Amino acid sequence: MRHWLCAMLAALALMGAMLALTAEAMGQPGQAGGIGGVGGAGESTVSLTDVVSVQEIARIQGQGESVLRGIGIVTGLKGTGDSGADPVMARPLAQFYESNGNPMPDLRDLAKAKSVAMVAITAVIPAQGARADDTLDVFVTTTHTSTSLAGGRLFLSPLAGPLPGQGVYAIAEGPIVVENSATPTVGRVRMGARVIADVLAPVGRESFTLILEPTYRHFAVADQLADTINALAPEPEGDEQGAAYAPLAEALDDVSVRVTIPVAERGNSAKFIGKVMTATMSPSLLRLPAQVIVNTRTGSIVVTGNVEVSSVAIAHKDLVITSTEPVIPPTPQNPVTTTTRWTSVGTTSRVSDRARIQDLLAAFKQMDVPIEDQINILTQIHRSGRLHARLVID
Repeated sequence: MRHWLCAMLAALALMGAMLALTAEAMGQPGQAGGIGGVGGAGESTVSLTDVVSVQEIARIQGQGESVLRGIGIVTGLKGTGDSGADPVMARPLAQFYESNGNPMPDLRDLAKAKSVAMVAITAVIPAQGARADDTLDVFVTTTHTSTSLAGGRLFLSPLAGPLPGQGVYAIAEGPIVVENSATPTVGRVRMGARVIADVLAPVGRESFTLILEPTYRHFAVADQLADTINALAPEPEGDEQGAAYAPLAEALDDVSVRVTIPVAERGNSAKFIGKVMTATMSPSLLRLPAQVIVNTRTGSIVVTGNVEVSSVAIAHKDLVITSTEPVIPPTPQNPVTTTTRWTSVGTTSRVSDRARIQDLLAAFKQMDVPIEDQINILTQIHRSGRLHARLVID
C-alpha cells in the first residue's frame, strides 16, 4: 500500500515550481543550475571555469579516428584454443613454425594442438593521428573454435590500414587481458601495438573546416563558433580601419565552419590553428537544447540541469497509487480508500509551475520503479510533448 505517493508527488512538483519561480525572480526564467552572476543592472559575472574550448566541441575535418586491422595467432592457451586437426588452424600454424625455422611438412603433426587460436586484431588510431613508436591498445577476438583467450599471448602480428593495399602501420604483440569473464573470447592487449609508420591527419595550408561533434550540431552553435573565431582577428590599424575585411570563419551549415588562415599566419599555421582550437566561449552562448540521454544497455539516465516536465498523468504496468480519505468521524479502522493506476506530475500549465525532471526521477526512486520502466515512461512523456527536452536514446 502506497497511500502517501500522491501527496509526495504533489510536494515534489510544488518544489520544482518554487525553484522555477525563484530562478525567474532572479532573472533566469525556466532554468535550474544555469550560469548566473551577481552585480548591478546589466552586469553579470561568469566564473573562469564556466567556459568551453573549441577543441571540446569540434574537430578539424580529416582528423577522425582510423582503424588498423590484422590476423594473428594467440599462444599459451590452456587447452582452450582451436583444434589443430582443423585445416583452418593447421595451415597458419604450419606457416608460423616455418617462418621461425621449424617447417612442418605434414599438417597431421599438428592435429593435437589446442594451445593456439586464430584471432582478428584491431587497433584504433586517435583523431590526432600517430607517430612512429607510439603505442596503442589492441583488441583481439577469436575467429574459429577457441573457447577462451584467458592466459594467452598475442604473437607478433602486422597491422595494416582498413583498405586492401594500404601497407603495414603497426606491429602488435603482448599478453591478453580478458576484461569480461562472460565473453572470454574477446580480449585486450594494453599498449600492445607499436606504430612503425606515421599516420598524420591532413590540414590545409590556407583554410580548414571545423566539424561539430554530434552533441553540439546546431545552427546556433555553428554561428557562435564562427563569431568566437572571428573575435581572434587583429584590430585593423591606421588606413586599414576603413577597409572591408572578409571574416576568418563562416558557418556553412549546422555541422561545419570554414576557417581561413590569415596570410600573415600561413608561415606558421600550427600556431594559428592552436589559437583557434583553444579559443573559449561561455556554454550559455551556445543555446543548446535541454537533453535527456538514456542508455538502454547500461540502464543509465543523464539529464541536463534545465529539463522540465509539464503536467502529465502516468499509468504504467503494476504502478498503483493508493490514497486514503478518513470519513466522519475519521477512524483508522474505517477509512475510505481509493486505489488508482494513475499518478500526476506537475501543477498547472504555467511555465513557472512546471516540475523539474529531477522531481520525477526522485519519485521513481521512491516507488522503486525499475530503470527499464523509467526509460519507457520518459519516452512516452516525450512523445506526448510534455517533456521539454531532446530525448537521446543510445
